[in-house]
Amino acid sequence: MGVKIALAGNPNSGKTTLFNALTGSNQFVGNWPGVTVEKKEGRIKDNKDVVLMDLPGIYSLSPYTLEEVVARNYLIHERPDAILNIVDGTNLERNLYLTTQLMELGIPVVMAVNMMDIVRKSGDRIDTRKLSEKLGCEVVSISALKGDGIKEAAEKTVKAAWKKEASLPAHEFRPEIENALNEIENLLEMSGAGISEEQRRFYAVKLFERDDKIKGNVENIPDIENIIADAEKKMDDDSESIITNERYQYISAVIDSCLVKMKKEKLTVSDKIDRIVTNRWLALPIFAAVMWLVYYVSVSTVGGFATDWTNDVLFGEIIPPAIEGFLESIGCAAWLQGLILDGIVAGVGAVLGFVPQMLVLFIFLAFLEACGYMARIAFIMDRIFRKFGLSGKSFIPMLIGLGCGVPGVMASRTIENDRDRKMTIMTTTFIPCGAKLPIIALIAGALFDGASWVAPSAYFVGIAAIICSGIILKKTKMFSGNPAPFVMELPAYHLPTVGNILRSMWERGSSFIKKAGTVILLSTIFIWFTSSFGIVNGRLSMVEDLSDGFLSGIGRAFAWIFAPLGWGDWRSAVAAVTGLVAKENVVGTFGILFGFGEVAEDGAEVWGTLAGSMTALAAYSFLVFNLLCAPCFAAIGAIKREMNNVKWFWFAIGYQCVFAYLVSLCIYQFGMVFSGAGIGIGTIIALLVFIGFLYLLFRPYKESGSFSMNISSVRVKA
Repeated sequence: MGVKIALAGNPNSGKTTLFNALTGSNQFVGNWPGVTVEKKEGRIKDNKDVVLMDLPGIYSLSPYTLEEVVARNYLIHERPDAILNIVDGTNLERNLYLTTQLMELGIPVVMAVNMMDIVRKSGDRIDTRKLSEKLGCEVVSISALKGDGIKEAAEKTVKAAWKKEASLPAHEFRPEIENALNEIENLLEMSGAGISEEQRRFYAVKLFERDDKIKGNVENIPDIENIIADAEKKMDDDSESIITNERYQYISAVIDSCLVKMKKEKLTVSDKIDRIVTNRWLALPIFAAVMWLVYYVSVSTVGGFATDWTNDVLFGEIIPPAIEGFLESIGCAAWLQGLILDGIVAGVGAVLGFVPQMLVLFIFLAFLEACGYMARIAFIMDRIFRKFGLSGKSFIPMLIGLGCGVPGVMASRTIENDRDRKMTIMTTTFIPCGAKLPIIALIAGALFDGASWVAPSAYFVGIAAIICSGIILKKTKMFSGNPAPFVMELPAYHLPTVGNILRSMWERGSSFIKKAGTVILLSTIFIWFTSSFGIVNGRLSMVEDLSDGFLSGIGRAFAWIFAPLGWGDWRSAVAAVTGLVAKENVVGTFGILFGFGEVAEDGAEVWGTLAGSMTALAAYSFLVFNLLCAPCFAAIGAIKREMNNVKWFWFAIGYQCVFAYLVSLCIYQFGMVFSGAGIGIGTIIALLVFIGFLYLLFRPYKESGSFSMNISSVRVKA
């Protein structure tokens, strides 16, 4: 029989690093039932009988966030055999609050004090033996990043799980509170509430705090209001504040006896870095420079070289000739050869050719997240967003959306304010996700000679679209009101491990590769068939010219809609529409319709075919439209689920498509004027759109009757 261990701790305490170190590749990632909070479990490398459950990062077991509800429900209902509580040694006070609650669950607890290498480096000292005595559980010093002590922590937790001796909290509240809690425990026992003896302490404390969600777990709730009211009268405070204050007084006493801090006035390394990267004037230029460097290396240099080889050599000189030779040797039918070579290889190969660029981009993003800089970006953007009526919480889903829009949309659930949440859902997919990178790279290479500014500009176009949309929507009755408060944590900077970065890169990149083998494969088959077949002499047969195929007729039926944007060619119109299935399809469709097997930044085929079908200005208009319009079907499905309302769903999709169309229209029409092409009807319409846009952007806010709150940030010192 196996053992279940729950890994619990605060966000940024090193919990995921410890989980990865203990489980390696023996892990499964999914979602908790009914919610979009990520669920991770794995088996410990040296002991396959032990299942380790990585609970969401939480600050307490109070149901303030979805993550806290999920973690608490697991600990109460699933009852793991033991809890491995990871604690950030550089910030004991904040982390021990959760520990005091875990100790009340009646489950064996082992504490792992992480980042002890940083604690020692700073000159501080934590007496783990005394800490163990004060808390009533075993305490182990570890450094999850360096792997120090993690084996001992795992072994002690497994041992505690097999012994099945519940940890008893050493902490006692003051007599008035203890008497009230004892009365509640006795009433729970006598009323037949269906609560085990080990859990009564936890339930008594939560009922004393008037925790509404915990009441749903109690069968027969005794009348305890008089007990709570008497305690509140004696303590002259509300019950929840009484418990909170008592916990912190106890934590303060524990820290005074166990932690010796080195007296110092000098700033930490993180503080010194933050003085520059979060500076009021330097923060944005540094952010812009970082993102330019990320996209430059990913698209134009390292990633570009790898993609060139993949497209020119692998999918140009190796795979197609090999497959063609094999098909000819077995006497394969001409139509089947066309399907495999001109359809599947040309379409799927065109998409897979950009995998190296995506992997390089994901490595950079993983590094920025793990080292702590992404948290600073959210803090920097909150300052900007708040000025335009948006909450900084909205930027977190957008950061997640850099990898994929689906989890980005789902992450909007963390925003309590319904107006802000709906606006975030509508605008999150404006940020270029990984699937849009092939489109960016294709346009940058084929029509802008690999110019380094194209890829970063796509990222900043997305941010500008979010800010402008926020300003415009906030001035409407549907979205008016003050933004939700944003409290965030700035973790200390540290160098992430290579293993964690590569694991994060692969988690993001593998989903892209899987999609190429499923959705994109089916799409390319459909595109090849409809473009290669048509009615000839009253019969269904293959056509020599793609313009005679079914797809050509379909494309021409709506291509006129995009003519004012500069790309009224039916092939470009079809590519944009197929992008709704999966954004990678845009490149795959070009690979089939323009008849080239390799789609590389400097490929001659691209210059001779794609570049000949549209100007650079039209290409940038095409790029912006595909960045801002409705996302792929998977993300559209996520928007529908999160909106949970048909009218709001269609409003969101309609807004994205109309907004994308109008922005692309202005880019192309004004660009034509500046290039000396003169003024036409399209230019006049674009001018009217621009004037209307400025009016919506700068008209005064409608006063809101809602209250306002200040934001704050919590800096974790190292």
